[in-house]
Amino acid sequence: MTNKEFIEELEKIGIKITEKMEIQLEKYYDILIEKNKYMNLTGITEKKQVYLKHFYDSATIYKIIDLNKIDTLCDIGTGAGFPGMVLKILFPKLKVTLVDSLNKRVEFLKDVINKLELNNIEVFHERAEVFANNNREKFDVVTARAVAPLNVLVEYCIPMIKKNSFFIPMKANISQEMQESENALKKLNCKIINSIEFLLPKENSIRTILLIRKEKETSKIYPRKFSEIKKNPL
Repeated sequence: MTNKEFIEELEKIGIKITEKMEIQLEKYYDILIEKNKYMNLTGITEKKQVYLKHFYDSATIYKIIDLNKIDTLCDIGTGAGFPGMVLKILFPKLKVTLVDSLNKRVEFLKDVINKLELNNIEVFHERAEVFANNNREKFDVVTARAVAPLNVLVEYCIPMIKKNSFFIPMKANISQEMQESENALKKLNCKIINSIEFLLPKENSIRTILLIRKEKETSKIYPRKFSEIKKNPL
């Protein structure tokens, strides 16, 4: 996906990109590739592929929710910043929180934030379940992109969301995971209210985005310790 194609595809889903955003994404790409020479941040390095599989793919969350109407967003297991960093660039008014369990990725993200001169964005080096217990009922949207199975993800993420707000997992084909997560969704007082499936441009790989609404406050027993979640997922 060339820069021109990237801009055109964003416009198709309703995102208008400014010159400043284009410059920031270019700089983000340059920093990513430079740091990736000695740090394992991504296996995708060719520019057209990064713009397609990281930048555009991150932006597709806009297909299911209008981020212009959202104040706070948390990206769990953000890795090299996908989707959270991309969303901060494309929607600068968003207050974004990035969480990752690997410190070298956190330091990379802090470097990107500094060099892109971004405001209202924080990065935390913490495990998802620990961060969730310290930040309950806090965010309008929590998202995670290909981090863990859905029944595990909801236990990490739902406790952080305000009542009547949303968890938005970004996945590939997850029909099986959706079935296996029914018990978890019920126990965590939330439900899937929308689901969209589409093909990524150019390569036509399947993408699925879910809109999961939190109906009631989450019991304080969730999330459990990582060892318990791993041993016995909801």
